[in-house]
Amino acid sequence: MKWASTLCAQPTLAASIEEAIEGIDDQLDGEPPDLVTVFIDPQQHGQYYLVSETLKQRFPHAEVLGCVAGGVVGAGLEVEDSPALAMSAAVMPAVAITPFHLEPAEVEAFELDPDLWYERLNLDSGDDADVSFLVIPDPFTCDAKALLGSLDAAFHSSPKVGGLASGAQQPGSSVLFIDDQVHSAGAVGLALRGDLTMDTIVAQGCKPIGEPLFITWAKDNRIYQLEGRKASQVLAELFETLPPTDQETARYSLFLGIAMEGGRPAYEHGDFLIRNLIGLDPESGVIAIGESLENGQVVQFHLRDATTSALDLRTMLARYRTSLSGGAPQGALLFSCLGRGKQLYGEAHHDSRVIMDHLGDLPIGGFFCNGEIGPIAGRSYLHGYTSAIALFRPKSAH
Repeated sequence: MKWASTLCAQPTLAASIEEAIEGIDDQLDGEPPDLVTVFIDPQQHGQYYLVSETLKQRFPHAEVLGCVAGGVVGAGLEVEDSPALAMSAAVMPAVAITPFHLEPAEVEAFELDPDLWYERLNLDSGDDADVSFLVIPDPFTCDAKALLGSLDAAFHSSPKVGGLASGAQQPGSSVLFIDDQVHSAGAVGLALRGDLTMDTIVAQGCKPIGEPLFITWAKDNRIYQLEGRKASQVLAELFETLPPTDQETARYSLFLGIAMEGGRPAYEHGDFLIRNLIGLDPESGVIAIGESLENGQVVQFHLRDATTSALDLRTMLARYRTSLSGGAPQGALLFSCLGRGKQLYGEAHHDSRVIMDHLGDLPIGGFFCNGEIGPIAGRSYLHGYTSAIALFRPKSAH
């Protein structure tokens, strides 16, 4: 397996495509790639059909996946506010890659009958343990939660990583690339199977405060009681115990983490699904969050800021590096929130550089998303303010 990644910013889209292809060809020593991803900043405007058309001419055997995005990642660099095109490519011997596009109406049908995935991908049921997915939905026309639910139902053991396209301001103006096609609605993706392990890291950028708590009364997305007491009162008492710096952060960046596995003696980074607090009523004691809840679940309040987000990513990468047995990853795709990057850290290239600090000079591509897709405790979720990372290595090297 061999990966390459480039980032180009020529005056025209056609020139950027040509420069990127030359860079990929040089890094791969002329070997034809099996997979190409391409992400384009909307300021790198032009005739988008040139992307798929040119790539199919130059790399006829490669499957192409990409979109126009609000920021791009290539060659370990992150460009958020100027024209750029990021392209990554991989030579993947003994890996079958199947492209797919779902129209918006099909997402509902696949949710009702997840077995339709096997027909669409020409797979037999039971192949789920040997498939990995890259997915890019359109935020305006695709129900991403329904899409992920159907994929999880059909391929419960398979990792799914990706993000919502972010380069459009209104429905109908999104640009999704798949194979030799360009779409403006639905979702595109790739199913990969064979001699491949796609490891995943989901860095939600938060730190826990206080202690884990049991929900003793909840309905839908509203928590009425924690540990048998008004939820808002529990939060108010926690706030008083925080140091001044955390109190200030809590005023604008407070979240709730939902433990994905109950009954554990202790919880660590990655054990919680982080969700926004969207309402609080001190009189009734109710706290509302952006996720459905159940009585008996374990939750913990979390904070997010630049320092916490950086530490979380470093912690997740250090844990991944320690856990590696066999071959190291050969390439990576980074799907990062539009709210990260320079807006959060005050500097460019932060997450890409942290990844390379921990994993070496890895070819990294990707884009800044309107929502990030990645697994928590084996189930796929749509996240916010997150970096979801797919890391690729040959299974035969384990």
